[in-house]
Amino acid sequence: MIRVLAIVALLLTGLPAAALAEEGGGGLINLDKSIVVQAINFFLLLLILGKLLYKPLLTMMDNRTQAIRKSLEEAQAARADAQREREEHAGKLQAAYAEAQAIRATALKEAAEEQRRLVEAARGEASRLVEAARNEMAQEVTRARQELRQEVADLAISVAERLIRKSLRDEDHRRIVQDAIARVEKVS
Repeated sequence: MIRVLAIVALLLTGLPAAALAEEGGGGLINLDKSIVVQAINFFLLLLILGKLLYKPLLTMMDNRTQAIRKSLEEAQAARADAQREREEHAGKLQAAYAEAQAIRATALKEAAEEQRRLVEAARGEASRLVEAARNEMAQEVTRARQELRQEVADLAISVAERLIRKSLRDEDHRRIVQDAIARVEKVS
């Protein structure tokens, strides 16, 4: 491509100058030996500029293009990774939410079961307390009846004793007391 540009530049500058020189117009370029030296200088300049500037410029442009392409590919890969991670996080979030719901449901079920068990225990305890109170009342009633019988017996004995004292003589009374003392000593 450089060669094509050089030839085109030579033709564009050389042809009008050659035409003017043939006419004898004394143009800018004289067609003598210096034109060959100028052409050689121009081609050398093109070669040197091509080697020193154009090729490094093309290499730099290719490197820059590859770096941009690589950056774009990395950006697309990063975008794809970010999308994949976003989807993973959304999946994990949904899984965590589902797990939290399951834990909540389990906790509610356990709480209901615990409440039912506590109510049953309270009812059992209440039944036991009622039964204990009934038994205690029955024992109290039985004890009260026994005390009442004992009191009635004591009153009957007391009344009988008074009646007997009035009707018994002193000797009979002593004999009864001695028999009672003898019975108490046998029991002791």
